Amino acid sequence: MEAEILSECDAPPNDGGAKRRQVMDGARTAFLSAGFDGASMNDIARAAGVSKGTLYAYFDSKEQLFEALIREDRSQQAERLCAFPADASDPGGQLSAFGRRLIEMMARPETVAHVRVVIAATAKFPRLGQAFYEAGPAYGAQKLAARLQAFVDSGALEMADTEQAARQFIDLCHSGVLKRLLFGVVDCVSPSEIDAAVAAAVDVFLKAYRPSRAGAPPAT
Repeated sequence: MEAEILSECDAPPNDGGAKRRQVMDGARTAFLSAGFDGASMNDIARAAGVSKGTLYAYFDSKEQLFEALIREDRSQQAERLCAFPADASDPGGQLSAFGRRLIEMMARPETVAHVRVVIAATAKFPRLGQAFYEAGPAYGAQKLAARLQAFVDSGALEMADTEQAARQFIDLCHSGVLKRLLFGVVDCVSPSEIDAAVAAAVDVFLKAYRPSRAGAPPAT
């Protein structure tokens, strides 16, 4: 990475974060358009409408900028995804709502494009893949695991490992949907496809983790 000599005017301004937001928005546009390898810092500066020196005032490298963008975008989406109501008596309803939000988010063209960019960059920069996983899938699974623990505590569900169960449910929701989008088999999935995929996931999950009724014969 070429060295940058920053002038005083390139120092991060005290603007409440507006300039940094401008940089991040420009970086998102450049990365989604050209990919991680294809987007240069010049491209990012042009897309953001700032000087190259301003970029380096905020981020030491393109890798650091991309990692910050990954963590911010994934964290914001994960927070919206995991907005659970307090009620712990209806696992089916809450899992259905979570699953729909998850697939609707993952099926957005910009999300699919973002995932592809991260996958392409990860072989050369494993830290970027780790950042994506920590801020997105891992965070979402942890939040879902906490919700599952509330269902366990209320007696609505029964499981020994809530984190494993959370990952299982997320994978069930992805089944038949995410890979088709990532590999370009389809360009989009319909609301009815999302509803069907989530309903199947909830059905399988609840059959595995609902407590059996006392005295009832085991399911066959």
